Amino acid sequence: MIRLENLTVSYRRHPAVHHVSGSFAPGQATAIFGPNGAGKSTLLKTIMGALKPDSGRVVMEGVARKDMAYLPQQSEIDRSLPVSVIDLVSSGHWQRCGLFGKVGRKDDDVSWAALVRVGLEDFATRPIAALSSGQFQRVLFARILVQDARLILLDEPFNAVDAATTADLLALIDGWTAEGRTVIAVLHDEQQVRAHFPQTLLMAREVIAWGDSADVLHPDRLRHASETAAHWLANAPVCRVDGATS
Repeated sequence: MIRLENLTVSYRRHPAVHHVSGSFAPGQATAIFGPNGAGKSTLLKTIMGALKPDSGRVVMEGVARKDMAYLPQQSEIDRSLPVSVIDLVSSGHWQRCGLFGKVGRKDDDVSWAALVRVGLEDFATRPIAALSSGQFQRVLFARILVQDARLILLDEPFNAVDAATTADLLALIDGWTAEGRTVIAVLHDEQQVRAHFPQTLLMAREVIAWGDSADVLHPDRLRHASETAAHWLANAPVCRVDGATS
């Protein structure tokens, strides 16, 4: 479904993602895993189109942008906006009907069903600013349910989320892959990856390993990823204008 071809993405002229190539397995859950500063979120944002590569490309096969749902980190979302829970969930219909398109009764039923599924039907009219981190993350997952996307991208979906909420949301992810959807998630918890993500891309700016999680998450490879990330932080090359590195 998604293929990366020699992908390099820079930040302030230093490569955050460096010559990454490989394919994500369709209909499975893949974790993007690695130490802090490994380029994981940068890669995810490039896949969803928010960042432009310096070189290389992201190839989408059999999936359009409208088939994609993206969940950013909570820190990137302005929760001070006067938006209710049900309105945020219902915004998941915009990709299909447009920003000014009409949301009908059937769409309202879908939004309500999504809230019920994440256990927040009693919070429908509350402002999102009044929610805890865990409750707000449930709302964002409900919005993804409404989008009904074939490809789901999640950026650190369990940060600052309580254990009960994490377990419920992981169950949703398991359900999505059981339905044949493709899930790609940036994660930091190795046990979550082993239990729920059959595939792992281990990164430290570049690919350390990519494949079955049980093989990728070998202690030697994890140690190599940490050492490589530390080297990148200390010795990152500078990207030239043409996208090459010096």
